Amino acid sequence: MTQATVTPAQILQRFERFGIHLGLERSQQLLAKLGDPQRRLPIVHVAGTNGKGSVCAYLSSVLSAAGYRVGRYTSPHLVDWRERICIGETWIAQADLLLALEQVQQAGQLLDPALGSLTQFEVITAAAWWYFAQQRLDLAVIEVGLGGRLDATNVCERPLVSVITSLSREHWQRLGPTLADIAAEKAGILKPHCPAVVGPLPPEADAVVSARLAELACPTLRVEPARDLGQGRACWRGIEYSLSLAGAMQLTNSAVALAALQVLREQGWQISEAALTSGLAQTRWAGRLQWTTWTDPAGQTHRLLIDGAHNVAAAEYLRQFVEPWHTSITWVMGMLSTKDHLGILKTLLRPGDCLQALPVPDHSSLDPVELVRLAQSLHPDLAQTAVHQDLEAALAAAFAGPYPVVVCGSLYLVGQFLARTTGT
Repeated sequence: MTQATVTPAQILQRFERFGIHLGLERSQQLLAKLGDPQRRLPIVHVAGTNGKGSVCAYLSSVLSAAGYRVGRYTSPHLVDWRERICIGETWIAQADLLLALEQVQQAGQLLDPALGSLTQFEVITAAAWWYFAQQRLDLAVIEVGLGGRLDATNVCERPLVSVITSLSREHWQRLGPTLADIAAEKAGILKPHCPAVVGPLPPEADAVVSARLAELACPTLRVEPARDLGQGRACWRGIEYSLSLAGAMQLTNSAVALAALQVLREQGWQISEAALTSGLAQTRWAGRLQWTTWTDPAGQTHRLLIDGAHNVAAAEYLRQFVEPWHTSITWVMGMLSTKDHLGILKTLLRPGDCLQALPVPDHSSLDPVELVRLAQSLHPDLAQTAVHQDLEAALAAAFAGPYPVVVCGSLYLVGQFLARTTGT
């Protein structure tokens, strides 16, 4: 394989075997070798269990509508690594990502071997910092990957505003078993005297975050959900706007984004109400309560809903969204091995539903046979259950039945669906 034919995915795959190793020392030294690009860029830093991707999308869209050149770094990607690094809505070009990765690899060779090997997330995050600095952006919206305190994104000393969208029990294997443990990790993005925006939190988590906010003397804006005006419109602090993203959770996510934008306005950033409303209305964020279509081998097109729903809190929002349909549902579902499988199934499934189970490709996945067993232990009266080894077979079986079809359980599964249907 020549250098000319190497893809970003192939480069990043070399680092996959080094797994996840939370900690900042490798990232800090790597960025120092790259000239500390993170110090040349004003940022908004966004953490949270759910909603942080949507909040980043809202922020990027509004700030772009206000005329700023905005970088956006998010994870995971659904179809292509380039999704993670955007200017406005435009993915980084393949050649630019290859160049950024080349710079990071060269810098990585200069690190002290005692630090250990760079992880895949550290490499792509450093590439994003380097690329954004080269592009001379006005600011960047940076999403935390995992946790916050020891996440590779947590290398900026003075963010414009730190955002915590929500907290629930996920990644407890790495962040700690309780909500208080997880909250302490998320609150690790807070910096002394830097403004913070905090969404509604469970009491156990709120106590931890509040203590950290007080300790660091962070000016804090607490956010309540926007008021639902019906027909896809909402109101927050007198600002009425249309929501382009579906689901009740967007009343909170959009309000959190508006609060962060309000902080920026107070700092002198020029963001008109017209930019606020047009930016919110134009926001796109794929794979979350998204209606789309699938064409079967016979050429017939079917409508379906796709959503990650990869933890209990996200599953609750999905269940709330489908409840008004007043019908049984066929779930096409795969989950990673690390998730709260029983909790998600208990939240989503109802008697009379159907389950088409499959593995999540290219990831540590729960055996679909076990997924069906867990589902049947909760609901022996499911109308149908079946195990499949690939998505096409699961979809074909799902649409052979009479019920609406929902693909969910993992963003990686949703990504596979989008890759197949878009041809990417």
